[in-house]
Parts: sequence; structure tokens; C-alpha cells
Amino acid sequence: MQLRTAYNNNVSPLHYIDWFTVVIYAFLVIAGAISIYAASYQFDNANIFEFSLFSGKQFMWIGISVIIGFCILLLDRRIYDAYAYPVYAFVILILILTIFIAPNIKGSHSWIVLGPISIQPAEFGKFATALALAKLFSGYNFSLNKSFSNYLKAGIIIVLPIILIILQRETGSALVYTSLIFVLYREGMSGFVLFAGFCAVLFFIVAIKFTEIAFWSITLGEAIVFITIMLLIVAMLFIYCRSFELGRNTAIGYIACGIIAATMSYFGIDINGTIFFISVIAASIIYLLIAMFRENINKALVTIIFAVTSVIFLFSVNYAFGKLESYQQLRIKVTLGIEDDIRGVGYNVNQSKIAIGSGGLLGKGLLNGTQTKLKYVPEQHTDFIFCTIGEEEGFIGSTFVLLVFLTLILRLIHIAERQRTIFGRVYAYCVISFFIFHLAINIGMVIGLCPVIGIPLPFFSYGGSSILGFTILLALLLRIDASRREYVN
Repeated sequence: MQLRTAYNNNVSPLHYIDWFTVVIYAFLVIAGAISIYAASYQFDNANIFEFSLFSGKQFMWIGISVIIGFCILLLDRRIYDAYAYPVYAFVILILILTIFIAPNIKGSHSWIVLGPISIQPAEFGKFATALALAKLFSGYNFSLNKSFSNYLKAGIIIVLPIILIILQRETGSALVYTSLIFVLYREGMSGFVLFAGFCAVLFFIVAIKFTEIAFWSITLGEAIVFITIMLLIVAMLFIYCRSFELGRNTAIGYIACGIIAATMSYFGIDINGTIFFISVIAASIIYLLIAMFRENINKALVTIIFAVTSVIFLFSVNYAFGKLESYQQLRIKVTLGIEDDIRGVGYNVNQSKIAIGSGGLLGKGLLNGTQTKLKYVPEQHTDFIFCTIGEEEGFIGSTFVLLVFLTLILRLIHIAERQRTIFGRVYAYCVISFFIFHLAINIGMVIGLCPVIGIPLPFFSYGGSSILGFTILLALLLRIDASRREYVN
């Protein structure tokens, strides 16, 4: 069925809003405010709407967010398409100004103070970046794989806010934008990029995790990564290049070199581990280059590039890790189990796990959490709000909250796939990426699976900028989605 250009102005856009998503949103923001009240409740019978409490302020921000969201739903959807780039440019300008005018708050320059309230522009950069990406991809005859310049344009839109937010010393908020790589994958980017990204994370973790253990004149972490690179090269030759001969010969070569090195070591001949692994990988690369030109196997070039960049990345891990702030290094070491600092950097996570574990199956009941009331968990009304849910509502309550979030994400995916425009689909997947990243990292952070990087739980963590930013993200999506049925067929 082909859409005509006639626009139906007789029906309110609210008629086409996905109300199921609105109901989920309403549940989450109300449950979030109640959780904030529970996290700050002190047995003084204070009213949940009392403005002196965090819950009262959160309800105020919820009211503001609902009003702004309602206005977004009433505006013409074409406004968001037409002004996507100006909105992005304006937010980028605000992010630049924030670097210079924001006061130092806990080492970060990411909050603009406006009288009694503080605003974090990084939260609003999400919907602006999503709109700009959607606008780019919906351009006439635009295809991500059509030229390298298209990748460059998309990369600039994503990387620019990341750089500016890092300059504000707000690394956690900057990392959120990296989730947009999944949008690029949905729009045609090779899955090899995701594979390379996964390998980079894996190499970083392994290299840091075993950096203290010496092995063959190098660290055990470096040795494991070198061996992993070699195994991946063989696997890529078999699976990606579909060349049994290249894969078999390379594997035999690696095994032969390993036997020779082990024999030499047995007879007391010392071999430098770094030189050995680099020499072996270099020899396999030369072999692949010769085979590539002789047998015209173009995909072997990708394998060669992967091998070279992997080795370079491995040598850059320690340098990059050393550039992190000392507290950031310690957080990563505590998360990886390299160090145990339950009285320092690891205190928050340790207390959070105690609070969640003490909730058991059914929890201690609303407002009855002892860990919460005695303030054992710092920031329990913001980044660590989930531990309040775990303690007071138990495993059942925590699981239910996660299932509601899962329902929201699945619904958003459904909305994304039914869009009739590229603009709507790309924007929808941007929203989905942001939600998944926040949810995964925050929960992982609270239970000790991820380093503590200050990522709020959507609709639950206290904060006006957070609730307003997520509401705008969702309201824009609902408005764009409603427009798909506003045209006369």
C-alpha cells in the first residue's frame, strides 16, 4: 500500500498514541518515586509529596516531564524532522558552554546551576543526538555502506557529544552514547565491527585481570591475549574466509612454533615471550599476504587487519589504563577482583550486595529496609536505587521490575519495526539502545558486575535531568510513531 501525501488534520495525534507504552511509563515513574521515598524514609511519617524530601522533588520533576511530554505529543511530527540538526547544534553548544561555566561538583563540571535547581545537559544530548542520526539516515539516497564519508558523518554525530562530556569529566554519561553502535549495525554496518568491539573489551579485561602474574618474560594477561588472537585468526580463516587450506596451514604453523619454543625452553634456552608471539603472528601475516595475492582471497585482508590492530591494541591497553584517574583504575580492579577494597572504592557495591541479599525472596516490606534506613549504601536514592528495591521487595519484586523494563524494551522494538520511515526507525533504535545500556550497566554496577561509573536507572534514580531526558526521548518516539497513521491511505 502506498501512502498519499494528504495529511489528516481532523484527528488528534493523541488518538494514535501507543497507550500501552504510556501505561508502562506511568508505572515506572510512580514506582521510581515510591522507591526514592523508601530510600530516604526516616520513620518520621513525612508525606511522600513533601518537597523537602527527594520523593517530593522527584514528583515535581515528574509533573514537569509529563507536561513537556504532553506538549511534544501535540506538536506536528514534521517539526522534529525539520529541526533535528538545529536542536543538535544547540545542545552541542550547551555542552561546550558547560565545560567552562559549570561549577566543580565532586570532580565533575557537568551541571549547570540555575538558582535552586541544577541541570545536566548530557541527559538532553541523548534525544538531540538521536534526532540528528535519524535525520542523517533519512536523507535522500543515504546508505551507510555507500561510502566511507557516510560512516564519517554518523561517527561525528556520535563522537562529538562523547568528547564534550568527557571534557566535563563525566565519563559514565559519555559511555552511554557508545551504545548507538547498535543503531549503525541495524542500518547496515558490518557485524565484524561488533565482533571487533567485543574482542577489544575482552582483550582489555584479560590483559588487566592478569597483569600482575608473570609468564614467559611477559604478563599472563598478554600471553592469553596473544594466544587468543592466534586462535581467532585461524577461526576467521575457516569461517570468514572459508579457506580450509589457509586455516589448516596457519594452525599447523602455530602448533609447530609452540612445540619448538617449548623444546627450547626445556633445554634452558630463554626466549622473550613478546618477541616470540609477535614473530609468529608476523610470519602468519606474511603467509596470508602471499596467499591473498596468489589465490585472490580478498577476505584474508580483513583477517590481516584484525591481527595487526589486535596486537597494537594489546600494547596500548596498559598505556590507556594508566591514563585513567586513580579512582577509576581502582574501581576496575575491584570489579575484576584484582583488589579488595570494601572500605574504600568497593564499599558502595559491597553494601549494595548486602542490602539486596538481605531482601531474600519476598523482601522486608516497603519502608522496612534496615540497610536503607541506616544509610549503609551511599547514593541509594540515585545510582544505587535498585538495592532499595532488592532489600524491600526481594527477589520477586526485583524480578518484576526487570520484567516491566523488558516489556518496555520489547514494546519499543515492536514500535521501531513498524515504522514507515527511516527517520522513525533510526530514532526508535537510538532510544532502545539508550534504555538497554542504562539498564544493563546500572544493574550490573549495583550487583558488582560492572565498575561504578554513575549510570542512573531510567525513571527510578532521583534526578530531574534524568527523568526529563528519558521522558523527552520516549515522548518524541511516541509522537513519531503516531504519525505513521496520520496520513490518509
